[in-house]
Amino acid sequence: MPNVMRFILKRLGMTLVILFCVSIIAFGLIRIAPGNPAMLVLPDGAPEEAIRAMEVKLGLDQPLPVQYFRYIGGVLKGDLGTSIIYKIPVKDLIFQRLPVTFQLTVITMVVCLLISIPLGIIAGSRQGTIIDFSATMFALLGQSMSTVWMGILVIYIFSVKLGWLPSMGYGTWQNFVLPAITLGYPVAAQVTRMGRSGMIDVLKEDYITATYAKGIGKAVVYTKYAFKNALIPIVTIVGMQIGTYLAGAVVVETIFAWPGFGQLIFQAVGTRDYPLVQSCLLVSAALFAIVNMFVDILNSFIDPRITLH
Repeated sequence: MPNVMRFILKRLGMTLVILFCVSIIAFGLIRIAPGNPAMLVLPDGAPEEAIRAMEVKLGLDQPLPVQYFRYIGGVLKGDLGTSIIYKIPVKDLIFQRLPVTFQLTVITMVVCLLISIPLGIIAGSRQGTIIDFSATMFALLGQSMSTVWMGILVIYIFSVKLGWLPSMGYGTWQNFVLPAITLGYPVAAQVTRMGRSGMIDVLKEDYITATYAKGIGKAVVYTKYAFKNALIPIVTIVGMQIGTYLAGAVVVETIFAWPGFGQLIFQAVGTRDYPLVQSCLLVSAALFAIVNMFVDILNSFIDPRITLH
């Protein structure tokens, strides 16, 4: 446990450095882009005097270093600023949207793993069979299709042609199905492929032969011994995807009009909402770093040979 605590403290320190760098990059990039947020707040055709007054109100008339340190000072106090467009605290906006994205992430991952893990185990332990061929095709198709194309395809099939499911929105279990398929299929394909190749490699090891010699059944060998050692790359992949989804599945949430964190990032960038963009990117980076830290810890428990540094 002391090693784990030391690792957590070290990674948290690294995360703070990363967040500082992200804040500088986000601050710089959003201000390089053309356009004036003050003009977006005011009606079309607003006079120059009104634009200048709005810039003063938003603090955009100050030098860039002053604007940056004022923002960072607020962040250190727990104040992420006030949205220029929504005119409410950014912290409230983020905490409204994150649970929606979290729900979609959890449902997507649970269904994805329930399908891909058994499929990878069976395919890897039965090379050359029809199940192995089907699993390989499943993985190949899933990793060949882009998210945008996949989203449009499932909307066309299940909403337009069949009329079974809503194409957008949030509220009922039907609204989860198409976004979950679009998000989960590429991950399920990757987990299936990694599980299959991992099982094939592990089943060639000498200790597996020794396990068979002890009279242990194949089902126990596959699930308890072989798959455990093939699990590390799968945990890493799943952890990275969870971090990505929580940090904002921008494309999928935009396609399906899903009112989550990813759509909030998209809207913030489109409206040049400086405080919102900066804070969303900070929260995204923090979530991704924390999830990956826990993935490293989990991998060290799965395989004691992995040491935490």
